[in-house]
Amino acid sequence: MQWLARFIYFKILGWQVLGNKSFSKNTVKKAVIIAAPHTSWHDFYIGVLLRASVGVKTNFIGKKELFVFPLGWFFRILGGAPINRQSNENKVEAIAKLFNEHEEFRMTLAPEGTRKKVKEWRTGFYYIAKQANVPIIMFTLDFENKQNKVSEPFYPTDNVEADFKHMYNFYKGVKGKISEYS
Repeated sequence: MQWLARFIYFKILGWQVLGNKSFSKNTVKKAVIIAAPHTSWHDFYIGVLLRASVGVKTNFIGKKELFVFPLGWFFRILGGAPINRQSNENKVEAIAKLFNEHEEFRMTLAPEGTRKKVKEWRTGFYYIAKQANVPIIMFTLDFENKQNKVSEPFYPTDNVEADFKHMYNFYKGVKGKISEYS
């Protein structure tokens, strides 16, 4: 299937991958991967094609109610992991725990938490990475240039403001599918 994904991603759609080459060699077994700007449902298939093209297994989380037959089976094949979203449970801790339960777990999500324009990202991904002691890998959804730029692994420090400035700078000037939401 990798050859088909590569053919679609590179030849038909004309996209390219730039940056972190170790991302495609599976050297980082655990990470929080953030994809931005998330402006359209098109981001999903670009991400799926990217991961298939470079041969990296990635995961995502969803509420446990989604993981019932028949969708649950499909979501698990795609790398989904169910999470219990009970109000009395700390979600950051529950998600960070998933990293301890798997030998290989790269959780991908959109830091905006929505496809609409936001002024600031949500911070859960950052605290999950800190709690699980895993790096954050950033990749762009640059529809203007048809590029996925992948960062080197970045370990959050104790300086939240500086860390977010570093991450925002990585995405500076990148335009999503719906550019006004970027």
